[in-house]
Amino acid sequence: MSNLPLLTIVVPCYNEAATLEETTKELSRIIEELIADQKINKESIILYVNDGSFDNTWDIIENKIATNPYVQGIKLSRNFGHQGALIAGLDSAREFSDCVISIDADLQDDVNVIHPFIEKYHEGYEIVYGVRDKRDTDTKFKRNTALWFYNLMRKMGVELVPNHADYRLLSKKVLDEFVKYQEENLFIRGIIPLLGFKSTKVYYNRKERFAGESKYPLKKMIAFAIDGITSFSVAPIRFVAYLGFFMVLIGIGIAFYTLMAKIFSFTVSGWTSLMLSIWIVGGVQLLALGIIGEYIGKIFKETKRRPRYTIEHNSCLEHQKRNISEIQKNR
Repeated sequence: MSNLPLLTIVVPCYNEAATLEETTKELSRIIEELIADQKINKESIILYVNDGSFDNTWDIIENKIATNPYVQGIKLSRNFGHQGALIAGLDSAREFSDCVISIDADLQDDVNVIHPFIEKYHEGYEIVYGVRDKRDTDTKFKRNTALWFYNLMRKMGVELVPNHADYRLLSKKVLDEFVKYQEENLFIRGIIPLLGFKSTKVYYNRKERFAGESKYPLKKMIAFAIDGITSFSVAPIRFVAYLGFFMVLIGIGIAFYTLMAKIFSFTVSGWTSLMLSIWIVGGVQLLALGIIGEYIGKIFKETKRRPRYTIEHNSCLEHQKRNISEIQKNR
């Protein structure tokens, strides 16, 4: 058993009190099965990351830490967002884990897919992506917008794995490289493919949410998409430059038209130029300022070099002290 990989399953949690009982039951079952099959080390754990929940999520996690040998927990000092909580879990797990699997707490991602994840890891893959085989549980609007987003990112030169969210396995080697990316606006789905390690995909069907409400309404999905685009590509700013050049050409044409209208008295004096300046030029300027402002805002955040998360309590520290020396001694 001593040479088997230590697995940590990182689970970001935000107001997940309704799901944690079942989530713990299912993930504990998976860990027990993998240990029995001698696929992972017996010290493997589930690491819950409480992302500033205002329900009793942390109370449940603390209870599970006390009663379930596989459960450990991290409590963040406030809500840092899903990606911040995920990074906190990956950073902590990297210190003592051979491989880490990230999964959401709502049980929409099929936990049984963890078995083939580990099989692929034993075959030598450093990254294993969980990819949705179909999107039957999504609305037509969500399916179409997701497809549009992936196509747009690909055209901008960003290599994403289509229909892949944050359900994946990463080896310690990958995690060690991942933590070198220190930008605050870290778009994990775009960073992981950039690392370039040996990777593969495992396909699965996504389920309905076990309980509770989705933590990614339309507003958050749009913000997440904008973050992804502006974190990886300057194409929007380049688009503004092209649009400005195009508007100059249109302006030349309109100027000629306005001059002809003035000469032949086809319209009221000043009407054309007024409409152009208010609606077309003004709209383009606002669009350009908005896009540029998005990039300036990201630069502003990056220059502050603020931490991406703050940990209030980490039960892994004691777990790590108890087990890491023994694990290293047995290798």
